Amino acid sequence: MTEIGIGLIGGGYMGKAHAVAMASVGAVFDTGLRPRLEMIAAGSAASADRYRAAYGFARAAASWQDLVADPLVEAVMIAAPQATHRNIALAALAAGKPVFCEKPLGASLADAQAMVAAADATGLPNMIGFNYVRTPATQFVRQLLADGAIGDVTWFRGEHTEDFLADPEMPANWRCHGRPNGCLGDLAPHMINCALALIGPISELSARAETVHRTRQGATGPVLVDNDDQAQMMVRFASGVMGHLYFSRVATGRKMGYAYEIHGTKGSIRFDQEDQNAVWLYRAEGPEATRGFTRILTGPAHPDYACFCQGPGHGTGYQDQIIIEARDFLRAIETGEPVWPRFRDGLAVARVIDTAFVSASDGRWQLVPYD
Repeated sequence: MTEIGIGLIGGGYMGKAHAVAMASVGAVFDTGLRPRLEMIAAGSAASADRYRAAYGFARAAASWQDLVADPLVEAVMIAAPQATHRNIALAALAAGKPVFCEKPLGASLADAQAMVAAADATGLPNMIGFNYVRTPATQFVRQLLADGAIGDVTWFRGEHTEDFLADPEMPANWRCHGRPNGCLGDLAPHMINCALALIGPISELSARAETVHRTRQGATGPVLVDNDDQAQMMVRFASGVMGHLYFSRVATGRKMGYAYEIHGTKGSIRFDQEDQNAVWLYRAEGPEATRGFTRILTGPAHPDYACFCQGPGHGTGYQDQIIIEARDFLRAIETGEPVWPRFRDGLAVARVIDTAFVSASDGRWQLVPYD
């Protein structure tokens, strides 16, 4: 059993989740590499020290640059704002350190391309944090599709819908400004990644985006919201499958609407993250009178479930998804073998988003470029 020094940049919502995951992943999965919470950096030295004490890191860094350069930090995890991802990742890779980066890969397609180029040039382990696709339920769905359980796929519908900005009286915050912080830049990457994972590459799309609440109250009066509240796209996958994707941060009543429905020639599958421990499976077999969707509760027979709990139907939660990510990152470092999803998979998502903005601007179908 070998220790590895972890450096975490960002201590907020996702920073805490990754700190907790790295503190517990060794016990959950009995990993060969055991993380040592070596150093944390944040927006200020004072914030970093506060997070150090709260999360159990050995030291706090005055800056992310100090963290990346520290010899006891052997792997870097990025949970800072997306505009910082590129510079941090490039510095860490140049220092010879594996990098885990929260989604999206960068604040732009150019950021994502630069990060992939650097990762490919060094050959170092790299991963991007698409956690929702790692639930035992969605991993099981990937198996069902690979096994042909519903025949040939004919249709995919996916959504990522929440309501944290549904109230028009909600004051403006950082999410209301800048293209990367809008719905397409912030929420859409998760479901686009899911669609690519389950169905494959998207070859073309037609997208629309809109701002529902155009002004919000700021510190000194009304301010303009300059990014999108919701967006949708019709897509054609490279396999020929048709699909539709919808994203919203103003979907009243939806808290974690990461949901999809897949139709096939021999059945259908439904999943909703608000009920993340259940998969609904329909098989077109037997008498019509007895056909219907079957609710399958996840349990030890499903991927990555048993390490958390021995009881079927007891369920896994949000933090468990992050622990699975931590296991995958450590495995990539230990074995030297690529573990999905890598930076390159994040670039594939960035290409779809960039193409969606072009389509939303000119109102036309657009081909999605790939290397």
